[in-house]
Amino acid sequence: MRNICIVTGARPNFIKVAPILKALQRAKNEGRQLNYQLVYAGTEKDSSLEPSLFEDLQISRPDIYLGVDCMNINELTGRVMGEFEQYLNAHPTDVVIVVDDLASTMAVAIVTKKRGIKLAHLVAGTRSFDITMPKEINRLVIDGLSDLLFTAGQSSNTNASREGADLHKIYMVGNILMDTLRMSHGRLQRPHIMDKLKLDAQSYLVFTLNRKKLIADEELLGRLVTTIAEAGMPVIAPLRNDAVKAVTPYIKNVPHFHIVQPLSYLEFGWLTANAKGIVTDSGNVAEEATFNAVPCITLNSYTEHIETVKQGSNVLVGEDIEQLQEALATIKRGEWKKCSLPDRWDGRTAERIVQTILEMDL
Repeated sequence: MRNICIVTGARPNFIKVAPILKALQRAKNEGRQLNYQLVYAGTEKDSSLEPSLFEDLQISRPDIYLGVDCMNINELTGRVMGEFEQYLNAHPTDVVIVVDDLASTMAVAIVTKKRGIKLAHLVAGTRSFDITMPKEINRLVIDGLSDLLFTAGQSSNTNASREGADLHKIYMVGNILMDTLRMSHGRLQRPHIMDKLKLDAQSYLVFTLNRKKLIADEELLGRLVTTIAEAGMPVIAPLRNDAVKAVTPYIKNVPHFHIVQPLSYLEFGWLTANAKGIVTDSGNVAEEATFNAVPCITLNSYTEHIETVKQGSNVLVGEDIEQLQEALATIKRGEWKKCSLPDRWDGRTAERIVQTILEMDL
């Protein structure tokens, strides 16, 4: 019997593990000897985990909540380490799968290896090459500890091997987000807000904002938002909390710039898949844009998934206002670059991951 634990630390992680949970259940139904549990580092009352998320992804809520809820990264790391150690004391575990690059992910990785348990990292090998970013430190630590490095593309493979990872640990399984997108594509839901705003598909921009550093830079954010508004296209911006407060002062007299409530996964998927273009600071949104062949402008000077730029629909403008203006004008004219799907964006990533884990030596 192989006992597998999948650990999530934030809402986006569930979108990535949903296909793995389904692949594990299929393997179990086929007679493979395995048990698995989904663990969440946070609390059951986490407002970001709306019930529709699990309904949209067609998965159950976590089996276990570690119950850690604090803002200080170092405190969070310590508390997650303590709580996850207690989890391992109570639950026989052979393999732990951790997702992305959060402080909670790193904390779980450290405890796992101290207990001599096999550790698998999804998505491994992603790098910004900016050591001042806390997430970059997390990535380096998690990859350095992992027994299985599940990468999304060749550039991530190169990063991992260049840093000394043994080649037998590295598996280019593909982009797990594509599994979820392919499974959900036929169930996407047109948001009701579209009727209220009287907007049709292909007639609007989507704007998302999550990066704390950008939200905190009032002067820069103001110039970026003003530039987006001045492009003259309707903008739909599903924003949360601090992002709403930061953006609102710059769009008070802009009737075509609409800040809306955060949407469900299936509604947001419809919104981005049917947009004329997207402006974002999110790597995940840029990946989804490439899958849907929707023009995407990223407000950053780097991306951890360079294939979205080299092959996909994404362009990086950083914080350059002139580049942003030019990219917006290109979208408006309908002259965006041609794009294609990168290698192994085929919806079989979870299948490869589960097969690898079930075949690994313990």
